[in-house]
Amino acid sequence: MSQMFDAYVTAALFCGADAFFALGDGTVRLDDGTKPTAPSVQAHDGAVLCAAPHPSGEGLITGGDDGKLVWTRREGDSLTCQTLADAKGRWIDSLATSAVTGLIAYATGKTLIVLDAKDASFARTFAHERSVAAISFDPKGRRLAAATYGGVALWYARIADQKPQVLKWAGSHVGVCFSPDGKFVLSTMQENQLHGWRLSDSKDMRMGGYPAKIKSLSFLAKGLILATSGSNGVVAWPFVGANGPMGKEAAEVGYDQAALVTQVSGALNHNVLAAGLDDGRVWVCDLRSQKIETLKAEKGAPISALSVNSRGDRLVWGDEDGQAGTFAIPALYP
Repeated sequence: MSQMFDAYVTAALFCGADAFFALGDGTVRLDDGTKPTAPSVQAHDGAVLCAAPHPSGEGLITGGDDGKLVWTRREGDSLTCQTLADAKGRWIDSLATSAVTGLIAYATGKTLIVLDAKDASFARTFAHERSVAAISFDPKGRRLAAATYGGVALWYARIADQKPQVLKWAGSHVGVCFSPDGKFVLSTMQENQLHGWRLSDSKDMRMGGYPAKIKSLSFLAKGLILATSGSNGVVAWPFVGANGPMGKEAAEVGYDQAALVTQVSGALNHNVLAAGLDDGRVWVCDLRSQKIETLKAEKGAPISALSVNSRGDRLVWGDEDGQAGTFAIPALYP
């Protein structure tokens, strides 16, 4: 099923069985696959800048350029909104949640704030010297990584007074994630490169060679593969053994000289890999069979949002012009 929303699709995510879309016009929309028109609600007075599933799995949390952090969830056949925080006009442009601990983290400027979905009185504030561009929880939901200029700061999410562990590397870091085993931190940079650190000894690794900026990261195959955008195919880094990708070469899946991959998504416990291209196409691949299936063949605006569900059998996507939709992922492995 496809929809035309006429606004930039900031995020397309599964929250439980429902597909949610967060848009540049401040609306959040729901596609449960049963209605020709997606239920919609005006969550922000301005653009949605970031989104993540609520820790409960019920609905979507969004941050906007109106300074508000909003929880949108389903109520029957419609959507309802609740404001969780208000940064008083400052942009909220990075956000992370943990289903394990129920924590919600968001950044506005140089400040990182942590909330607890189950305790309205809980709040922690962590200050940085430079603006925070992206944040991520570790797999246990206890530590936070904050990407900023000059490296990545690591915080314990519930401890009030602390100094962060800083993983240093010169340049502007704009994206960040932990490996599923919690042993590595990876960051994307303003330059066309990926950088990584092994947490046991802070040894770092440059993971370069990209022709374009890396906008999307996703682990799959039980954490053994990191897929990234930023090239003519999906760049797949091996995370096997204590050294992860150190000293190893990346593979490239679905190379296409005519297009660049803008978005990637994989099911963590499966071998399903999806890619969205800058010419509007979407494909999926099962890494065991190496078979690629094109789900969206018609060309259009660059894909700006993409997500595979946890079972690896559904995909949701959106593009820069506001076209969006869902696909069932076929079984590609015999």
